[in-house]
Amino acid sequence: MNTTTNRLMTTSLWLGACAAAAVVALSAPSVLADETIYRYIGADGTLYLTDVPAETGFGAARPRSRYHVAVSDQEIENAVARSARDNRLSPALLLAVMKAESGFNPMAISKAGAVGLMQLIPETAIRHGVKNLYNTSENVAGGARHLRYLLDRFHGNVRLALAAYNAGERHVDRYRQIPPFKETRTYVKKVMGYYRDYRTTSFVDVATSFEDAPVRQEG
Repeated sequence: MNTTTNRLMTTSLWLGACAAAAVVALSAPSVLADETIYRYIGADGTLYLTDVPAETGFGAARPRSRYHVAVSDQEIENAVARSARDNRLSPALLLAVMKAESGFNPMAISKAGAVGLMQLIPETAIRHGVKNLYNTSENVAGGARHLRYLLDRFHGNVRLALAAYNAGERHVDRYRQIPPFKETRTYVKKVMGYYRDYRTTSFVDVATSFEDAPVRQEG
C-alpha cells in the first residue's frame, strides 16, 4: 500500500431525515491541521479526504474556522495580538468583546449602523482613525483604542468600560454605575463570561506576555 493510500480517510455518507457519519481512519497518524486537505466524493457516495491527492476530481476542503468562515483564524489572531499589545489590553478581553459584538463576523452591521468585528459606529471609527470599517486589522485596532480610552476614563473598571462600549459613556456618567438597561446589563455579563473563558485559551497565552494593569470589576 503506498503512502497516499495510507493517509487516505473515508467517511460514509448517509442521507435521510437525520444525517449520520461513520468515519474510518485508514492510517494511525492523523493529517496535520495546517496541511491542505483535499476531498473527493465517489460514485457510491463515499467521501475521501487526503493531503496528497493522487486522482483528478479532488478539491481543496477548507478547514473549519475557530471564529467565522468569512475571515481566517490567523487574520483575527494577528489583529488581536497586535492591537492588544499596542493598547495595553488583554487579548482575551478583545476576543470577548468581539464575540459579543459581532460573533466574529467582519461583515456584521447592526440596526444602529455599527459595523464589523468590533461593531464600530462611523463617529467612533473616525475618532480612532479607522478608514475601512471592513478591514480586520483597522476595525480591531479602532475597537481596541476605544476600549483603552473607556478603561482609562473609568479608572480601569472593566465592567463600566464595557457598559460604556455598549450604551455610551454618557449613560455611565449619568448613573455612575452600569446603566439599568436590560440589554447593557446582559451584554456586560456576557462579555465577562467570554473574558474568563478566553483567558484560559492557548492563543491568549502565546499572544502576549502581559495582562491589563490591575482593574476594578465592581460597579
